Amino acid sequence: MERFIGASKNMGSKPTASGVSKGAPRNRLPLQRTRQRLSFERRLRLWLYLMGLPAVLLIAIELRQLHLDLAIQLIVLPMAIGTWLLIVSLLQEQIFRPLQTLANVVAALREDDYSFRARGGRRNDAMGDLALEINALAGMLQVQRVGAMEAMALVERVMKSMQSPVLAFDPDGRLKLLNAAAERAFSLKKQTTAERTHGKSESGKNDLDRLLRAEDNDLLSLSNAQEPARWVVKRTGFRLRGVPHTLFVLSDVSAALREEERLAWERLIRVLGHEINNSLTPIKSIAGSLRSRLDATGDTTEEAEDFARGLEVIEDRAESLNRFLQAYRELAGLPAPRLESIRLAGLVKRVAKLETRVVVAVAEAEDVVVLADADQLAQALINLVRNAAEASMSADAGLLSLGGQTPSVEIGWETGPGEVQINITDNGPGLTNAGNLFVPFYTTKPNGTGIGLVLAQQIALAHAGSVQLANRSEAHADSYRAVHGCVASLRLPLHPIASEAL
Repeated sequence: MERFIGASKNMGSKPTASGVSKGAPRNRLPLQRTRQRLSFERRLRLWLYLMGLPAVLLIAIELRQLHLDLAIQLIVLPMAIGTWLLIVSLLQEQIFRPLQTLANVVAALREDDYSFRARGGRRNDAMGDLALEINALAGMLQVQRVGAMEAMALVERVMKSMQSPVLAFDPDGRLKLLNAAAERAFSLKKQTTAERTHGKSESGKNDLDRLLRAEDNDLLSLSNAQEPARWVVKRTGFRLRGVPHTLFVLSDVSAALREEERLAWERLIRVLGHEINNSLTPIKSIAGSLRSRLDATGDTTEEAEDFARGLEVIEDRAESLNRFLQAYRELAGLPAPRLESIRLAGLVKRVAKLETRVVVAVAEAEDVVVLADADQLAQALINLVRNAAEASMSADAGLLSLGGQTPSVEIGWETGPGEVQINITDNGPGLTNAGNLFVPFYTTKPNGTGIGLVLAQQIALAHAGSVQLANRSEAHADSYRAVHGCVASLRLPLHPIASEAL
C-alpha cells in the first residue's frame, strides 16, 4: 500500500482557471455530522491499540510464569508495547496516506484542477481499483473541460463574427449578453460594461424595451436618422444556472425590403411614365400646333396674346413634366456597376471642380483605392455635392451659419476597418425632415426632382455601401457644436484586390 503515498502531477495540463495554487491546502467539503464523536483516524487507532492489549497481557503473564527478574520484565514488557505502537503507526501510515492522497485528488477535481493523479494503482486491489477509477474520472473530466473551453471559445468567436445582433436578458429584463453587432445596432458601444450589462443605455433603451415586448418572428424597426433598420426577431428561452433567460437573434431584412421597395417604385414609375406620356405627347403637340396657327394669323390683340401665352405655358409645363419622368426613368433603369480599381483622391478632386457655384474644398487625406464603377460613383458624389451646395446657398443659410460665413462645401474621407467613408460637409441650415430624404418624388426645393439623394443611395447600395445624412451639430458634437450644416456620408467597402490591381 506504500505505492499510494504521493500523487503525481499531469505536466501536460494547462494552468487552472480557478487561480488556486497546486501547493496550497485544499478546502475540504464538510461531511455530514454523525452520532460518533471520534474521527475515523482516532477510531481506527483505538481499535488497533485494543487489538494489541491481549498480546501485552499474555507477554506479561508469560514473564511472570517464567519467574524472571523484575528488571528483565520491566525491560521486555515496554519493548513489546513499543513494538506494537510502532506496528500501529506503520499500519496507520499505510492506510491513511493513500486515503489522504485520493482525497487531495478529489479536492483538486472539485476545484477544476485536473493535473494530479494517484500513483501506483493496480487492478484486483481495493485501494488500487479506487485510485485507477479516480484517475480515469480525472482524465475524463479534463477532456470534457478542454472540450467545454474550446466550445466556449468557438461560441465567442462566432458571436463576435456574426453580423446578426444577439442579446440575452434575465427574467427582470436586464441585459446579460450581447455581441458586437448588437452593440452597433442598439448604439451601446460607447456605454460602460456595467451600463451595457444592466441595459442602462439611454440611446438604445427604447429599442431594447420594444425588443423585450416583441414576439417570435415580429418585425422590429430600430431608430436611425433617415433609414430605419428593420429586423426579424427570433425569440427563444434557455436556462443559465437554473434561471430562465430569453435569447433574441435578429435577422436584418432591410436590404430585402429596400429591394422590394425599389422594384415597387420601378413598376410605379413605369406605369406612370407610360400613362402620362400618352397624355403629354398629344397635349404638347396640340399646344404647339395651335400656337403656330395663332402666330401665322398675325393677330396682335390682347385676347390673342393671352391665348398664345396660355398655349406656351401648356407646352413648357408638358416639356418640364416629360423631363421629370425621364429623370425617374434613369433612376429605375440604373445598370449594374462595372467594378474597377479607382484612386479615390483623383476622383474626388475631379468632382469638386465640377461645382462652380460655391467653394468646394478637398481635405487632405491618404489616398485610398476602391473597387467601384467610376461613372456611377462620380455621379453619386456629384449629386451629394450639388445637394450640399444648394443647401449652403439657401436663403436661410446666411442667417443660421456662424458669423455670416460664405457658403462653402468640404469633401474629405477617412478609412476604418474594411471601409472608407467619404464626408461631404456644408454650412447650410441643416436637416429639418430627415425621415423622407430617400423617398422618391420627395423634395424641399422649388425646382428639385427628388431623385438626387435617391440615386446616390441606389449607387451606394449597388456597391455594397450606404449613404447617410446628419446635422453637423449631431454628427460632430465636439468640433461643430455651434456650427450649422449637414454631413453626407458615403460608405464603401475596401477590397484587398483593389490595391493589388494597381
